[in-house]
Amino acid sequence: MKIGLLCGREHSFPPAFIERVNELGKTEGITAELAVLGGTPMGEPARYRVIVDRISHEVDYYRGYLKQAVLQGTHVINNPFWCSADDKFFNNAVAQKLGVTVPKTVLLPQKSYPQDVDITSESLRNLEYPLDWDALLDFVGRPAILKPFMGGGWKHVYKVNNREELLAAYDGTGHYCMMLQEFIDFQQYVRCFTFGKTEVLPVAYNPHERRYLVEQVDLTPELGTRVVRDTQTLSLALGYEMNTVEFAIKDGTPYAIDFMNPAPDFERDRITEGYFERVVDKMAHLVIERALSGSPVDSWPRWEEMLGLGGATGFVGAPQVKAVAAAA
Repeated sequence: MKIGLLCGREHSFPPAFIERVNELGKTEGITAELAVLGGTPMGEPARYRVIVDRISHEVDYYRGYLKQAVLQGTHVINNPFWCSADDKFFNNAVAQKLGVTVPKTVLLPQKSYPQDVDITSESLRNLEYPLDWDALLDFVGRPAILKPFMGGGWKHVYKVNNREELLAAYDGTGHYCMMLQEFIDFQQYVRCFTFGKTEVLPVAYNPHERRYLVEQVDLTPELGTRVVRDTQTLSLALGYEMNTVEFAIKDGTPYAIDFMNPAPDFERDRITEGYFERVVDKMAHLVIERALSGSPVDSWPRWEEMLGLGGATGFVGAPQVKAVAAAA
């Protein structure tokens, strides 16, 4: 009953998480360690009952190993198959269909392409050219946000006020596939940690300074309920068991701004001591629960079922919400 942790440049979360799992899991014979991998034969038996993945989005070998591990019975948080497939544009489209409010969004062709794609030949015969930039801006509104449809870390994110600023920013995006999105001039901003898809910890967050605020989240009961419900809906639809969901709140309406964070920041100095302690505890309890009674179904997205597209019975209702108090 081993728990493995895959991580990158993290310093505080890995040792604290491993220590907490070893402490809480000892009566059940559950232990945790940094996962050690080195060349994976096809069909290799599972080394771990559960693996928490916080780095395979940057290391292809890890992603390949995790898919093989799932095949052998390992429960991986988060699901490596879905993490290989989803993107922010699709996720926004799913959210909209599920009734979660999101900004108006447009997917854009790349500015440039690999060398073997000749932009003057038939390789791009299906692309309309030139794009009607004014019409796209009219759709999302001005100002607007230009950002990649994959990735995170606030890389290549631009606020543009007009067509000239949009084209100047777009010209520097290279091979990145970008989205143009409605700018939400919010009065409040909330980031929600999620654990196991149904347990939600709303946290006050300042996106301008990119820092967590050690203060009570000031939401009305109705708004707080909606934020938790929307967070749970997104987590169930996308299958994320470890995620953060961000809401920009404008005129009482929460807009889901960013909810594709399958390796959210868990470092003590950035999320603050109080939240760090709770994150470590919630993640430790989650992996122990998955080790004892987890099923591969737990980690799969349910958007098809929830939308009535692929499930045999359709979505009949979300499980009970576990809203965690957000007091510092």
